[in-house]
Amino acid sequence: MLFDQYSLNALSLKSRIVMPPMTRSRAGAGDVATDDMAEYYAQRASAGLIISEGTQISQQGQGYAWTPGIYNEQQIAGWKKVTDAVHHAGGKIFAQLWHVGRVSHTVLQPGNAAPVSSSAIQAEGVKVFVDVEGRGPENGVGEMVQHSTPRALTLDEIPGIINDYAQAARNAIAAGFDGVELHGANGYLINQFIDSRENLRAR
Repeated sequence: MLFDQYSLNALSLKSRIVMPPMTRSRAGAGDVATDDMAEYYAQRASAGLIISEGTQISQQGQGYAWTPGIYNEQQIAGWKKVTDAVHHAGGKIFAQLWHVGRVSHTVLQPGNAAPVSSSAIQAEGVKVFVDVEGRGPENGVGEMVQHSTPRALTLDEIPGIINDYAQAARNAIAAGFDGVELHGANGYLINQFIDSRENLRAR
C-alpha cells in the first residue's frame, strides 16, 4: 500500500511516500533558491510528494539566515528552476509557506525591527540562525543566537499578513509548485495565535 499510487484530490501521486520539509539554509543572495537546491530536490523526486523547506512569505516572516523566500519575482524564478527539475525527474512538489513570527531576530527583520507575534512574549531557550558577519550566504558565518523579544501585532496589521499568505500561494503556483502547505506548527506565527500560552490577547 505504501508504494501504491495515490490520488490527492486531482493530483496523482506515484506512491504514499512524502518527503517532509527540512530547513537547510542554503538559499542564495536575496533568499533566492539556487541551482544546487534544484539538484537536491530533483534527486529526491522518487518520493510520491516532496514538501519544500519552509519558505517565508515576506521578509518579516524570516527567522533563519539563508532560508528561501517566495515574495518577489527573483524568488519565484529561483523556485521555478527547482519545480522544473523535480517535474523533469517525475516528481511532485508542494511549497511550505512560512511566517516564523516571534522566532526571529532583529538582524533578519526589515529595518532591524522587532519580530512580531500574537503577544509580546519571548520564548525561553529558543535560538535562531543568523549571519553574524552579514556577508551573505557565500562568505558569511552563521551562528545560533537567542531570538529577539517580539512585539504584539496590531489588529490592523493582521489582514496584511493574511494577504501575504494568499500572495505567496499565488506566487508558488506561478513558480510551478503542485500545491502549498501552510506551516501552522512548531511555535511559528500561526501556532502562536492558537496556543494559549503564547497568545494572551483579548482580541
